[in-house]
Amino acid sequence: MSTILLTGATGFVGRHILNELQQREHKVIAPVRSNWQARIEIDTRLTQVVETKDLFFEDYDWWCKALDGVDIIVHSAWYADPGSYLVSEKNLDCLSTTVLMAKAAAAAGVKRFVGLGTCLEYEMSNDHPLTTDSPLAPTTPYSAAKVAAFFALQQWLKQEGISFLWCRLFHLFGDGEHPNRLVPFLHENLKNGSVVDLTSGRQIRDFIAVENAAKMIVDGTMSTLQGPANICSGKGRSVRALAEEIADLYGRRDLLNFGARADNLVDPAMIVGVPTKVR
Repeated sequence: MSTILLTGATGFVGRHILNELQQREHKVIAPVRSNWQARIEIDTRLTQVVETKDLFFEDYDWWCKALDGVDIIVHSAWYADPGSYLVSEKNLDCLSTTVLMAKAAAAAGVKRFVGLGTCLEYEMSNDHPLTTDSPLAPTTPYSAAKVAAFFALQQWLKQEGISFLWCRLFHLFGDGEHPNRLVPFLHENLKNGSVVDLTSGRQIRDFIAVENAAKMIVDGTMSTLQGPANICSGKGRSVRALAEEIADLYGRRDLLNFGARADNLVDPAMIVGVPTKVR
């Protein structure tokens, strides 16, 4: 089995990737902050924990040592605070570390690099689903940093003979999600009988359970697939329909106050992808 270094193993997506890798009995090396025990349970019989104060400020020599004997990198770590990640300067730290990691990967003899991107890299279209051939047009520091990482890695890793997969994530939900994100926010308020002020809810999104996304990522990792890949359901659903489905679990559609908040005029009306099939 492959030895896989997984960054972001305690994060929302990373913990599900870790679980999928462990279920398939891969040897995993997980660089994590020293307080990782408070965030996630890791089966240390299957996963080697490497503690770090901050992954994004380790130097080249640290990465070369961490990657010694590693066959595959799955890089899921990135700054993701819901309140600021789109515009944060920390995106530049994430970008520079990603490039540094790729440089160390070549020196360490890593064979494959899998990175996580975002559907927000694409130029948004309101009339057809997004494919991996759709043009890129990032509009925030977050999506721009992801696009920059994609292009830098694509060229550098090809030159170094390292296979490369870039998984663009669409709208994930599920266990471990930040409480300020839509789905847990709805659950918490509806469970407590609180009114939830929402926009019109007309926006169409490609929602996918994080467990399913993790499986797609690991399937892609263990395949020969290269280049960009869409991690999505391929099905569009309105935010309103999702909210009503959750409200029905509590029998409280009456608590959904659609139209109380103004729609974001620059928010795309539709973000739906075409899933990439593993060959």
